[in-house]
Amino acid sequence: MIFLQYDNLLFAFSNYPSSISNFLNMPIILTLIAILFLVLLIAWLKIDTFISFLLVSIGLGLASGLDVATISAAIQKGVGNTLGDLVLIVGFGAMLGKLVADSGAAQRITDALIGIFGQGKIQWGMALAGFVIGIPLFYNAGFVIVIPLIFMISTTARLPLLYVGIPMLSALSVAHGYLPPHPSPAAIASQLNADLGQTLLFGIIVSIPAIAVAGPIFGSTLKRFKPKPDEALFNVQPRPAHELPGLGISIATALLPVFLLTSMSAVKTAFPDNKLVGLLAEPYFGMLLSVLVAAYALGIRRGMAMPTITKSMEEAFKGVAVILLIIAGAGVFKEIMTAGGVSTYIAEGLKGIDISPLILSWGIAAIIRVCVGSATVAGLTTVGILGPLLANTAVRPELIVLSIGSGSLMFSHLNDGGFWLFKEYFNLSIKDTLLTWSIMETIVSIMGLLGVLLLNLFL
Repeated sequence: MIFLQYDNLLFAFSNYPSSISNFLNMPIILTLIAILFLVLLIAWLKIDTFISFLLVSIGLGLASGLDVATISAAIQKGVGNTLGDLVLIVGFGAMLGKLVADSGAAQRITDALIGIFGQGKIQWGMALAGFVIGIPLFYNAGFVIVIPLIFMISTTARLPLLYVGIPMLSALSVAHGYLPPHPSPAAIASQLNADLGQTLLFGIIVSIPAIAVAGPIFGSTLKRFKPKPDEALFNVQPRPAHELPGLGISIATALLPVFLLTSMSAVKTAFPDNKLVGLLAEPYFGMLLSVLVAAYALGIRRGMAMPTITKSMEEAFKGVAVILLIIAGAGVFKEIMTAGGVSTYIAEGLKGIDISPLILSWGIAAIIRVCVGSATVAGLTTVGILGPLLANTAVRPELIVLSIGSGSLMFSHLNDGGFWLFKEYFNLSIKDTLLTWSIMETIVSIMGLLGVLLLNLFL
């Protein structure tokens, strides 16, 4: 039977739970249309992601009945509140990663771990090396840095390329999606008022099984693939050992943010009136201190000129500027939804649905990721949609950050830049890239959700 009037359509669903019929109301429709347009602008028309967010946000605001002044105020508030000290955390994180890479510390860590694990367990050494250097290195930069290491180790150990590479790249992906100070998890944590140190600690716990399954275990099944990368990329030479920093200082500088972010919150609780402890407990200051230590230990102490170090830092920040704009755009989208009452309406409609907020947030992030391709867009859009609901749930916000982060890594395919980065460097066909890279990302996503659900039972 076809209903010609909207009220009759709602009446037809009156026998269903009220939470389902609420989805037919206009705010839900507006949100779905907005997300559809976002997907079309980014994935089909290839318009800049930040501009796409602005256009969709303005359209949603007008459709929601907001006047121009309110929309303008929401845009300013969305940019300011979303970035805040996140600019410092992400910026300092990029600088630290650049120093770790340029100094050769990443190569030193990889060489040492491969030496410890030996050829028999080389996959586990690669996974651990990828995780350690993936914490300070942003994904695209980290990918470019570790590819020569993967090619070099594959050649010297005479092992299949993907068998060696997938464990390291899965660890990089996990760090990118789960762990601050990477942009997406740091921004999601900020939006949900989650403790950054606890998010990092819980993220490390959840990361271990995700990396194990998606890396060494899945990687062991890939020996049949025989990629033939460009010889100019494959014939790489390691830097001489005497040019590399020591192992101790390499690991210490790479993991200093982890130590500060995870330990200082507890120390601050024990010494609430100590100003120095309070300052060290601030995430932005912990990242700043890590950069200063790395600049001295990996740069000045080894004879690098300060202008060279400064130039490296500037280049690092330029690399994350686009990511920060994307985060700002997602913040605008969230603020428009809040100002128009859309987020509150969605939250009220979802309250009647008997599903864990962890599964719900993971599922929405996964759907947006598959449609849009960007993990950052998927994660921050999910926060915008579910913000009020997630803010009032009994589940710890740190776990919700991880559930969204793992969902945002789901099934990378042709609309994701990481897919093409992997395909081109390893010179694989699209089919083989789907059978290797895409499945690896899917495993990372599903294992992340399972790990969060398990951790939730004990917290």
